[in-house]
Amino acid sequence: MRSIPASALAVAMTATAAIALAGGASAVRAQDSSRAVAGGGISVAGWAGKVDANEAKAGQTVNNAKLVQEGDALHATTGPAIAYWNPGNTASGDYTVKATFREPQYMGLNNHPHPYGVFIGGSDMGTDTQSYAYCAAYGNGNFIMRGFGPEPFRLNGPRGEANAAIHKAAAKGDPVTQEIAITVKGDQVTCAVNGTVVGTYAKADLVGAGKLKSTDGVYGIRMGHNTEAIVTGFGMTPAAAGGGAKVKKD
Repeated sequence: MRSIPASALAVAMTATAAIALAGGASAVRAQDSSRAVAGGGISVAGWAGKVDANEAKAGQTVNNAKLVQEGDALHATTGPAIAYWNPGNTASGDYTVKATFREPQYMGLNNHPHPYGVFIGGSDMGTDTQSYAYCAAYGNGNFIMRGFGPEPFRLNGPRGEANAAIHKAAAKGDPVTQEIAITVKGDQVTCAVNGTVVGTYAKADLVGAGKLKSTDGVYGIRMGHNTEAIVTGFGMTPAAAGGGAKVKKD
């Protein structure tokens, strides 16, 4: 058996340690801790919110994020990852839920891109067994389609997907805007960003054990942690038999 010189072994061990440390640093960057937002809470009449289960376990609450009304816009600042909704906003059958999100400063509250979007199919909202599915975009050109049932589930992989339709911020600190929509039609659910369908899923992939009870239910907005967005045009368009559609807003 060939012996390895002590000096070579030391170099190898040092290199391995450096790689491990670098990987650890990357993991820390990827999992930056949720901060608390000053003056947090929900001040929009009729609206509610709930932080993710892992955030709650870490001691985060709805009061560590902030949702305020600014004219016709909702201004959300997080804090912990959270869902916001008005219990009166429900959709059933075939419909589209849409909103425009303006991130005033890309990565202004974090050291890597975080997502924001809309959710559908909300059930048992505000409880530990709440479920919903959401499509969210990042200012780097990626999107994710995910949900809670109540455990997290993913519909387009662990890191999501890139699509040319998704706007990219010019640089950290610059603004970026995305129009995000989820449409339920027949046996399909689609996510569209800036008017282009970026993902199509069978309704059966969203509904079932460990996922949604139904695509019918509450709809709202979904914010990643340490993220800010000004939300406009939020509403639902139901499919209307024999004619046009009506837009329902909160």
